[in-house]
Amino acid sequence: MRGVVVLLSNKKQDRLRAKYKLHHLLRTHMGSDDQSYQSVIQNEDGAGSVGVALSRSLLHVAANALKINLIELGPSCLPLSEQLLYGWSVLQGKFQNAATKQEVYVPNFKKAFEHFCIHVGGKGIIDAVEERLRLKKEDGKASRMTLHRFGNTSSSSVWYELSYLEAKGRIRKGDRVWQIAFCSGFKCNSAVWECISELDHNIRKAWSSSIHVYPVQIPNVTDQ
Repeated sequence: MRGVVVLLSNKKQDRLRAKYKLHHLLRTHMGSDDQSYQSVIQNEDGAGSVGVALSRSLLHVAANALKINLIELGPSCLPLSEQLLYGWSVLQGKFQNAATKQEVYVPNFKKAFEHFCIHVGGKGIIDAVEERLRLKKEDGKASRMTLHRFGNTSSSSVWYELSYLEAKGRIRKGDRVWQIAFCSGFKCNSAVWECISELDHNIRKAWSSSIHVYPVQIPNVTDQ
């Protein structure tokens, strides 16, 4: 069992010692859809033991929740050029038939964020989000290393990933970080932060005792 504690403040005087500024916080709740609601649910099995059941549709549900979350978040974060390309792609699709219809343009999120902290719910979740957002493997490295080091820590994983990026000295003042987390319900949550101070990478953190051995090569079990 792992968790995190985050201290937030809306007092102006705390800006001088704050590490990050929260720009956007968005929660997408899919509970009105039965398939989404039942994708992660606590119930009893045949033996009467209580546990959490994951449906086979979980990845599909997560992808759909992420899509809706992006539609709402995009206008607040993406540069106008990327918004126009996306809008033009959607408009074109309305006038194309099924045979010639092209995929909707996926915005270049690297133009809006320097770092990505993807929910560590398993390798499949990380892979699916990377594919949906057209990210490179390097963009999801903090997520994979967190999964390797701490396992599935649910929504708190995005803070372990942020700590990893800090410990590696990747985050600079002015950088923007996008945290993406999933929860039962089904919910997709986005938090957009801007680093507003020069970080001290020598402060002892969750990764202090092991950061020197990371990143590590993680074998793809499906290839073995």
